[in-house]
Amino acid sequence: MQVDLLNEVLEQETRVWQALVSGDGAADAALLSPEFLGVYSDGFAGRDAHAGQLADGPTVASFELSDARVIELGPDCAVLSYAARFRRVGRDRDERMYVSSIWRRQAGGWINLFSQDTPAVD
Repeated sequence: MQVDLLNEVLEQETRVWQALVSGDGAADAALLSPEFLGVYSDGFAGRDAHAGQLADGPTVASFELSDARVIELGPDCAVLSYAARFRRVGRDRDERMYVSSIWRRQAGGWINLFSQDTPAVD
């Protein structure tokens, strides 16, 4: 069922954000495929770069995910898209962006293959 799939994948995506808040690079890396590709406004990043940003601690102070939707790409693969409002550590204002990420179900659970962030226009 689509609602169940949305809840499953959104729960995993939330765990990625929680790793950014807690500064837990190991938890972040465990959620990303070894072949993970992130596409960001400043370029591309693999799993090591994504998790490596947490080497000095948390990068996000708070976050809220909304307007989530999912498209099933295959029996064990889905793309999750949502709006994110977040505040970076040490900043005094919120930022907004739209995110799409591709998740694949495997024996140990869901793993993130790809993510692309699009800054929101205010």
